[in-house]
Amino acid sequence: MPETSRTTAARPPALPALPPLSAQAERLIEAGVHGPAGLSAAQVRAFASAAEAAEGGEGGGGALLAVHPDRAPASALAPLLRRDGRPGFVVTDMQDVDLFAPLDTIALPDAPLYLLTGLDRGDRMANWSPNEALPALSAEDRTPLLLTEGIHWVLQQPAVLERNHCFMTIGSRLRTARGTLDARTPAIWISNGTGRDGRERRDAPKVGWCWAGNRHTWLGFASATARRAP
Repeated sequence: MPETSRTTAARPPALPALPPLSAQAERLIEAGVHGPAGLSAAQVRAFASAAEAAEGGEGGGGALLAVHPDRAPASALAPLLRRDGRPGFVVTDMQDVDLFAPLDTIALPDAPLYLLTGLDRGDRMANWSPNEALPALSAEDRTPLLLTEGIHWVLQQPAVLERNHCFMTIGSRLRTARGTLDARTPAIWISNGTGRDGRERRDAPKVGWCWAGNRHTWLGFASATARRAP
């Protein structure tokens, strides 16, 4: 496990609070997520209202509203992201993005909508590899975010994605035909507009991948304390 002194990125400012769940519901409806997910706007609003009440009122207490990945895959969510007016995108060599599924250790609520609590971008783990970060998160009783959950987070609170402080979503992995894990691990960061991204995509939110054994000073490991469907 790497020492924290290896992290070279400057300490980021505190993350802004998530909007209330009712406002998150309206954001999903405005973005058009509910229709393809097989949900009506009324269903999304009703869930958010009930969840706010279950979480003690006060807008949901910092919880994130997420649509089950079976209903809203990463390929459909990524283009909804915006940064400086530029839409999000998936890198060209990740056309199999929707095949990245939850790790066997992650149990998703059996519901089209659910909440994530205790979100953390994992900045302190910057310059760790995914292979190093996963057992550390497990030891802390934290669960790594799925790629779709990370996209939901940026969709609701774009400020969590910033230069030099982006994050990986290692709860989603692809299994090979032999049953082993593909070495790619998903991440969300900001495009520099180089290579196959294209100059027109500079500063756009980018869904890509990194090798499970590699370290990056500008990528933390997003995680949560729990998932539930109140």
